[in-house]
This record gives sequence, structure tokens and C-alpha cells, in this order.
Amino acid sequence: MRAAWYERNGTAQDVLEVGELPTPTPGPGEVRVRLAVSGVNPSDVKARAGRPLNADRVIPHSDGAGEIDAVGPGVDHGRVGQRVWVWNGQWRRAFGTAAETIVLPEAQAVALPANIDFAAGACLGIPAMTAVHAVNLFGDVTGKTLLVTGAGSSVGHYATQVAKARGARVIATASPARSAPARAAGADFVVDYKAKDVAAKVKELTAGKGVDGMIDMDLYSSTTLISNGALAPHGKIVCYGSSRQGDVPVSFPTLLWNSLTLQVFVVYELRSPERQTAISQLNAMLEKNALKHSIGKRFALRDIVSAHQAVERGDVVGNVVLDIG
Repeated sequence: MRAAWYERNGTAQDVLEVGELPTPTPGPGEVRVRLAVSGVNPSDVKARAGRPLNADRVIPHSDGAGEIDAVGPGVDHGRVGQRVWVWNGQWRRAFGTAAETIVLPEAQAVALPANIDFAAGACLGIPAMTAVHAVNLFGDVTGKTLLVTGAGSSVGHYATQVAKARGARVIATASPARSAPARAAGADFVVDYKAKDVAAKVKELTAGKGVDGMIDMDLYSSTTLISNGALAPHGKIVCYGSSRQGDVPVSFPTLLWNSLTLQVFVVYELRSPERQTAISQLNAMLEKNALKHSIGKRFALRDIVSAHQAVERGDVVGNVVLDIG
């Protein structure tokens, strides 16, 4: 099979290779997916750049979509030919989705509704599932006001849609280049975080109260929002990332005297009931065409170096994907 891989950490141009590898065979409880599209996420490029390798050779990327073309013992043969999207393709595993095929436990290949194309399917495992779980952590959001930071980004774009679909009022932050996607996702207000005092604007839009909750992509940048009263007392921050790899200073007095909750998570490590809930909710929305997908740029597998560089630059609005076939 045709695949991309790396055998050491480093820059994309220095370590990524494309060539032929043996086509894998599914074992007990596994399926083989012939991939059409592979999603390229920031965590994938960070892993290639610096995460210690878990094998001598790593095929990158955790997200993808395609069709099951073989099943192992114990798996219903009726799944052959099923259109699927996959999650955690390269999490705690060596071989991910930047290849013509991937073998993985059958639960990690989820039926993809017929109305959803493979490019959108390759954006579900990390961006969309992160968004759904983040909103789930607030419980019922009907009538609540949520602040979504980076609403023009991949996760924020989905999170805004999910929150709006569940009855929330959404205040979004976005750069001018990403404000249109944030509005298209349904944000009630979009604040240019590069030009505005976001905390002051949030308080203005909430009559001085602050928002009920915040879905945050970068805790390091958002600590000032917490300290400056963007959240109402008893509010909750749900965070899935930080631009700073080390410790992040957060004002404990602000958390304490406002009885704020700070909850962080990584989508790779959702507990099984949490993941199953998110998958069910996500597929229900997909079947109803209730989600808009943003494909920012497509690359061929042979151009994986350029794809990784595009993600690292951060100048693509929407998801970056690789066309495998």
C-alpha cells in the first residue's frame, strides 16, 4: 500500500517519507479500512515534531474516512463495503490514516451516513468529537450564554454549531480572517480578539454578568479572560488545549471567590460512555445534515509535507485533509 511515515522526530521536510509498505491484515475483532481521505490536525504535526515515537516507524494522523474492505475473525462480514469514519487511528498505535489502508478495532470505525462525504468524515474524530464533548460537559445549555474562543477554528466552528443547536447564545472570538466562519456557524456575536478587550466586550454583551461558560482552545491565552471577569460567578471553563506546553498560571483567587469550575480534557482519552454518547449525538446531527463542515485545503498524499507545513503555519481557515485515493 502507499503510505507516508516518519522514523524520527523533526521537521516535516526532514522526516516525512512517502512510499510502499505492506498492506495490513485485520486480526480478531479488527477491520481494515480503505481510506479515501485523512485528516491532518495540529496534534498530528506536534506528534511528528516532538512526541517520542511508540514504534520504529510511525504512519501519522488519527482521523480519516473510507470503506471497510476486509474484516477479521469475530467481525460481521456484513460490514465489508460499509462507509466509515475512524477515530484514534494513531493514538497509542503506530500506524495511522496517512496510508491507503488502516487496520484497527472495529469500534473505531463508525458508520458514516450516506449524505456525508469522506472529506467531512475525516474531520470528525478530533475536531467534531472534541466540540460535541465540550458542549456535553455543560449539561443542558438551553438559554445559557457560552463564550467560544477561536470559533473560526476547526473545533470552535463545530462547537458553536452544537451549542446553538442546543439552545445556547454564543459569543465567539475570532480573528478578522476567521470571523466569517464563526458567523456562519451561528455565533450571535463575534469579537475580534486582536482589536478588542474581549473580557470588557463580554461583560458589555451580558449586562455586566459575564458568560455562563467558556469553551476554550488555549488556556494560556485565556487566563486574562478569567481574571478580568469574563465568566459569571459559578461559571465553568471547559478547555481542550493550550499554546503553552508547560504550566499555565491561573488566578486561584478568581476561581475561588467566583466559585468557578475549570475542566480540561483530551479527546483521545474520553471514557467509553462519554465517547459513545458523543458518537451517537454526532452521527444524529450528521444524518440530519445539521452540521456545516469547513474543508480549508486539500493535498494529495504525496504532498503530506506541504500539508503539515500548512497546519503549522496556521494560515488555512478550515480543516486540512489529504486525499489518499
